[in-house]
Amino acid sequence: MAPQVFAYLAAGLGAGLVILGAAFGIGKLAAAAMEAAGRQPEAIGKIQTAMIISAALIEGVTFFALAICILLALK
Repeated sequence: MAPQVFAYLAAGLGAGLVILGAAFGIGKLAAAAMEAAGRQPEAIGKIQTAMIISAALIEGVTFFALAICILLALK
């Protein structure tokens, strides 16, 4: 087999793991935010702001990792 096949396989597996990790992280983040909002309804604005910032950071790291997977596949 050509070495390029293994690069494609590694990039595909890496991308899949990145997406699963991001989905798990954002899911836990949203669950914790909903629980916090249920406990302290008066703090919903602060909780929502922190949740959106955290989700954006998770997405940023996800896009960076996916770009690395694509670069490894095209190498």
